[in-house]
Amino acid sequence: MHILDGLWHGLDEAFFMVWETLWALVLGFVLSGAVQAFVSRTEMRSALGDHGAAALARSSFFGVVSSSCSYASAALAKTLFARGADFTAALVFMVASTNLVVELGIVLWLLIGWQFALAEFVGGAIMIALLGLVMPRVIPRSWSDAIRERLADTEDHASDATEAAERSEPLGRRLRSRRGWGDAAGYTISDLTMLRTELAIGFVVAGFLAALVPTSFWQSLFLTGHGFWSSLENVVLGPFLAIISFVCSVGNVPLAAALWQGGSSFGGVVSFVFADLITLPLLSIYRKYYGTAVTMRILIAFWATMSVAGLAVEYLFRAVDIHAPTRPRMVVHDGFQLNYTMVLNVLALIGFAVVYRLYRHRDMSGSRFAKDPECGMQVEIAHAPASRSGEAGTVYFCSDHCAASYDAHAAATTTRGSR
Repeated sequence: MHILDGLWHGLDEAFFMVWETLWALVLGFVLSGAVQAFVSRTEMRSALGDHGAAALARSSFFGVVSSSCSYASAALAKTLFARGADFTAALVFMVASTNLVVELGIVLWLLIGWQFALAEFVGGAIMIALLGLVMPRVIPRSWSDAIRERLADTEDHASDATEAAERSEPLGRRLRSRRGWGDAAGYTISDLTMLRTELAIGFVVAGFLAALVPTSFWQSLFLTGHGFWSSLENVVLGPFLAIISFVCSVGNVPLAAALWQGGSSFGGVVSFVFADLITLPLLSIYRKYYGTAVTMRILIAFWATMSVAGLAVEYLFRAVDIHAPTRPRMVVHDGFQLNYTMVLNVLALIGFAVVYRLYRHRDMSGSRFAKDPECGMQVEIAHAPASRSGEAGTVYFCSDHCAASYDAHAAATTTRGSR
């Protein structure tokens, strides 16, 4: 009976984490879908030609407005790099598209405090500046040129006619068209479909961690009472926990809330949130894209800059007298209450119903989009990172990760059919 009570308590905690952040998730996904539908990939790539301060600022901006899951952002960064973007600028784009986004900031604010939402953007800027200094020195130009040449041979380049059409269509016309907003709704629904597993795992695991893991366990992991050395140990340990957690994008915020409740330092939580780009599955993807040597350097550079950014934010906030939020006894309060959360959630659900209707009734004739059969993401055909052709036609993927999964499923089906 004690085990059943524990399971119920964990699921209950997870459900009310979702309830507390529901309106923020809907708002974030809708905004992200709109931006992805109306921002040109061609213009984005042409703006990332070097790793100077201006180019990194543009990389950050385009990353912010191209919010996506870690897998899709890694694939898009690879494509941008293969088609001419600077390697450092492409990595900065990837960092910004997963960590400097509206939905992440709002969910951080709601679950553990506005201080962490602010730290996301301040720390992100610090991390990007550090990457701009470190990556060109860690990855020699000769290496990146060789990788680009290899990747360029595998890229399915868009035709000149397609790219010219993309550039010539006025933004104002797109914003006023039902088809444009149908495309935005498609991105919204597909992004939500793509991230549903990460979100579910993140909330459920965080619920059980918050409800069942005693504070003494976290205190045994995170040093306290040793001043700077405790802070340093925490910011180094945070990314390690992210690496082995397998949870990326917004899904790792509930886990960050559990770590904060359990005793991690402020900087340790910040470095954990940033480290969604170095989980084990993503490291495997980088290895396929760039090779083992480059992947190891990316891991070390990311881990170091994430830890330094977390540590810098912690001490910077202390210097300007921004106090960390109080550690809660529980991440969220159980039970429904008639408050602003209830009102915003109801409005969000109504808005989501409108978006879903747009998605179901959008005009797909001559569409430049396809649906990734593995994760459900809406993919721009001209810029799809991978595709496969078969008897039923061509299918397109958001990343090589999904293409490999599709190949594995197809091989398994063929093996079963031959028995």
